[in-house]
Amino acid sequence: MTTNFFKIVFFSLFLLFKTEFATACQCPLTELSRAECDKYEIIFKGKIQSVAPCDGKFGVAVFEVEELYKGNTSKQFKVLFECGVECAQQFTEGEEWIIYSKYKQIDKAMMDWCSRSRKFFKNDKEDFYTVTYGNDYYDELKFLRQKLGLHRLRTETPNAAEERNLIPTKTQTILMLFVSLAAIFLFYWLFKKYFKF
Repeated sequence: MTTNFFKIVFFSLFLLFKTEFATACQCPLTELSRAECDKYEIIFKGKIQSVAPCDGKFGVAVFEVEELYKGNTSKQFKVLFECGVECAQQFTEGEEWIIYSKYKQIDKAMMDWCSRSRKFFKNDKEDFYTVTYGNDYYDELKFLRQKLGLHRLRTETPNAAEERNLIPTKTQTILMLFVSLAAIFLFYWLFKKYFKF
């Protein structure tokens, strides 16, 4: 009785975990084609220079773009990625990736873990994308170079909007408040002195 009970419990847990892992990440299968490439706004090959850890919901990987096939970007490009979602993978500094994405802002893209984006593996046996996509990394590069061509990278220009969006420190806020109050009192005093009614 006891052994049968443990067998049933063990078997139930096994099925539960097997089902959990089997359905954890199910992205639709895609085929490498012009129609598939048309779904994305930016496609490039690049190497990860740095990865900012997840701050709440999103992390940021900074890529050095080596080849641009579609879109408009400079040599440095940020890719935001969701953390803690089912299909999320690890971005590591120094890795080479082909990224298929859509713009989040002019200088940032949002990573969709179910896109055709793929990592380069030195050992071909580790490259699970080859089995999933039906073509290897080099075939993908060859297709992108032939069908989409290589595009020129944008020259680096600082983003002025980024500077305007900075939140002032407490000291700056207090200083601005005192300057504003002083300007109001000065205006009031000058108005009262020169415009008597």
